[in-house]
Amino acid sequence: MAAASISRSGSAVPDSTLEDYSLYSNLTDDQLLQLAIERSLTETHCSAPTTSSNTITSTQPPLRCNKPNTSATNTNQPSCTSHNPPAAQTTAHYSSPNPPAPKPPDMKTFNGTVSRFMTGSGKRMVAYRAADGSLVYIAPEPEEEEEPLFKAIREGDANKVKVLMMRPGTNLMLPSKPGWLAVHQAAWFGQDTCLRMMLSTQPGMVNKRTIRGETPLLVAASRNQLQCAQVLLENGAEIDIPNYDKETPLYKACEKNSPAVVAVLLNHGAAVNTHCIQGWTALQEAAGRNNVEICEMLMKAGAKHNLRNMYGITPLFTAAQTGQLDTLRFLLKHGADINTQASDGATALYEAAKNGHEFVIELLVSQGADANKPGRTGLLPIHIAAQRGSDAIVSMLISVTSKARVRRTGISPLHLAAERNRDDTLEMLIEAGFDVNAQLSEERSMLYEDRRSTTLYFSVFNNNIDAVRMLLAAGADPNLDVFKPLMIAARQGCVQTVTLLVEHGADINANIPTHPTTFPAVYMFSMKYLPLLKYLLDSGGHALSCFDCMYGSQPHPPIKTPRPDRLHDTDQILPDAHLRRGVQFCEMISIPSVSRWAGPIIDVLLDYVGNVTLCSRLMEHLDSYSGWNVIKEKAGLGVLGFHMRLLLPPPRPLIQLCRLQIRQLVGHRKLKRLPLPGGLIRFLQYKDFSMDDC
Repeated sequence: MAAASISRSGSAVPDSTLEDYSLYSNLTDDQLLQLAIERSLTETHCSAPTTSSNTITSTQPPLRCNKPNTSATNTNQPSCTSHNPPAAQTTAHYSSPNPPAPKPPDMKTFNGTVSRFMTGSGKRMVAYRAADGSLVYIAPEPEEEEEPLFKAIREGDANKVKVLMMRPGTNLMLPSKPGWLAVHQAAWFGQDTCLRMMLSTQPGMVNKRTIRGETPLLVAASRNQLQCAQVLLENGAEIDIPNYDKETPLYKACEKNSPAVVAVLLNHGAAVNTHCIQGWTALQEAAGRNNVEICEMLMKAGAKHNLRNMYGITPLFTAAQTGQLDTLRFLLKHGADINTQASDGATALYEAAKNGHEFVIELLVSQGADANKPGRTGLLPIHIAAQRGSDAIVSMLISVTSKARVRRTGISPLHLAAERNRDDTLEMLIEAGFDVNAQLSEERSMLYEDRRSTTLYFSVFNNNIDAVRMLLAAGADPNLDVFKPLMIAARQGCVQTVTLLVEHGADINANIPTHPTTFPAVYMFSMKYLPLLKYLLDSGGHALSCFDCMYGSQPHPPIKTPRPDRLHDTDQILPDAHLRRGVQFCEMISIPSVSRWAGPIIDVLLDYVGNVTLCSRLMEHLDSYSGWNVIKEKAGLGVLGFHMRLLLPPPRPLIQLCRLQIRQLVGHRKLKRLPLPGGLIRFLQYKDFSMDDC
């Protein structure tokens, strides 16, 4: 069982502990736990995590000690754990030459650090470490003994409290911890009888404050101790003394949702519009707790519903933000501004939409809240609802949102829905008539490195095929972005998306204005996917421009490829390429990461051109691998030889030239309509072909 308790504690147990278990079988759990911790900390030479400080807050009642303080500065406090194991323990050995001492060091001469931590089983420990980090002493943290008077108050033993108060030398004004008097102890634990006795003996302690500035009345209010609050008020407690966070007893009572304490405080004249350190009022706190009863009492006592905190937030805004429907309805009934805006311009409607409070949205919309007030970011409530994918909220906001105002924001809710893949919301907005071709404003587009602008781009970038299909079916134009969605789909290798875009009119031969090429830019992203490249060529992609080289058979300048692993980076191309007419195909295919595919790429392209001349660089690629000789023969170079290329064009088969001419005259989209046999149609479409089919 001892070994099991060590395991549960979470402390590391060295192998030697398991080997020597029989030596320690008669140790207690605490002794064995301490030994394991000592070994673990000594071997790892690391500082134990410290616990929080001993600062007293209003969340826990402090204790009072009869003995001197047993903190780290006390050098006379003995260890609470026995260090008298049986003789067998002397065989234990440590990895460190200096094992922990049997007693804590003298703090007057100790030069090191003291840290406190808690084991996995909840045991509080204290460790002393030398300046070099080595462990000096470790033991369970001594427990503080509670003073009899404070213990009697906590237990509610009024007779014992009375006896202790009458004992000579008892001083009720002596705190147990900084500022914590017996009167605070009684208020904390709700011991009104003890409180009454102490105030009759020492009335001057009624307004004494703790280290956080809390009076006994504030302590009672924060603990919902009604009788104690009444006793304190009857004995002259000042009702509006705040703590150091400027929170009054009334504010704390609202925070604790205590209508009875609030009523008592209001009946004694508590100020209702006092702000705490962050500007919150009691009404704002009650609104955030959805306590209509307290809100009603505060309003009758003169609370103002238009006061703002340090963020410009009113109680109505707080109710909407936190989804408190009852207090929201109450505040609206009493004239609170439904279109109130925070310091950042956000409205209550916007905050409710951001937090997904459907019923709050329904109430605000029914009461005429303005859905067209943008915040500092320029977004409307429908934008944030679309971004969250809150379909019910989007549905409610559609009818009250102006599409003209949406256009003025420079971003459509469609963009945000597509960016987060909110397909249901996207469909709802499309059906509501939002423009699928709306583009981001220049300012918003510049926030993206790729300068995207359309909803379609977001969906293609996310590889969301369903959203792409939905947008294209609704009329989305695939050619509006500077960097075309088709190029993104090709770079991702998503054939299905590429097919959808091409079928809906994506420009295969488009270029990138900022980084021009002499061939269709989409080829840069599909060279490694030959089936995809072939599909683009089948669908009308230009191939002839790939063989147009300004150097021809002359030697080409060297290719500079700083980052050849990134195809879409333009800094891998010749610096002077842009000063000419753009990057050439032979330059792009010479990138090391692509050149290994040069032969098959050229082979595919040759099927889509007539008589062409291969430049010297393309010939270098074909000559680099003997298996690519067949490609040279396909181009006619095996018959004429390279030296004859300038004298006579390489001959191409007549059937190939006819196919190219027909495709050029008819267009690839109308080939199916030609009155030709199926075999010829397939031949024209670059599908499987046999002369037996004709």
